[in-house]
Amino acid sequence: MEWEARQFDLGVADAFGFHALQLGLPKLDALRANRIPQRWLACAQACSEPLKGHLACEFSALPFPDASIDLIVLPHTLEMSLDPHATLREADRVLVPEGRLILTGFNPASWCGLRRARRFGVPAARTLIGPWRLRDWLHLLSFEIRIQALGAYRPLTRSERWLQRWSWMDRMGPRWWPVLGGVYYLEAVKRVRGMRLLGPSWRRATPATSPAVASASRQRMQQESSE
Repeated sequence: MEWEARQFDLGVADAFGFHALQLGLPKLDALRANRIPQRWLACAQACSEPLKGHLACEFSALPFPDASIDLIVLPHTLEMSLDPHATLREADRVLVPEGRLILTGFNPASWCGLRRARRFGVPAARTLIGPWRLRDWLHLLSFEIRIQALGAYRPLTRSERWLQRWSWMDRMGPRWWPVLGGVYYLEAVKRVRGMRLLGPSWRRATPATSPAVASASRQRMQQESSE
């Protein structure tokens, strides 16, 4: 959780716009380092103590119009969703062109993946979505991957003593076994195909009387030559 919080802080710090949205995992404030004025936290169930900016809704049917959100963060949202494809399509629908999408999830090829991440509430029967698979989904939706990172190389355990003993794995993991990180972080930008910015035309227009003057001069020369 600490590693993910640091990644989100770095990823959302320079994101600008008017509206930002976090889907799921209220225990992690993924938008705390962001300066967008209007921020929303959407949960699948109603919060026991609803706060301003909190709402309960289905992630596959968000109550926002098309192209209205500038930044969307999905901390473990897809792997806890009943229909991850629909959730990702809905996020793409409400995201503005050139908007930013940030996701995290458990890496199946890791200790966390082998344990099925039960400690964090992910059902064991549900298939975890690997980063390579998620990249294919994003490419199909015309997203451009900007950043991908892996972290949290220590095995999941409830013992603080063993967590401290295995702390060397977080230091050595990025160098010796980088693809075995327990959690992945993906940052993507929504691209719109065929989108083109139009600027002012500085080409000087040809006077409309020029062709008529040239035509009159040519007729006069032909008339004189015939005489």
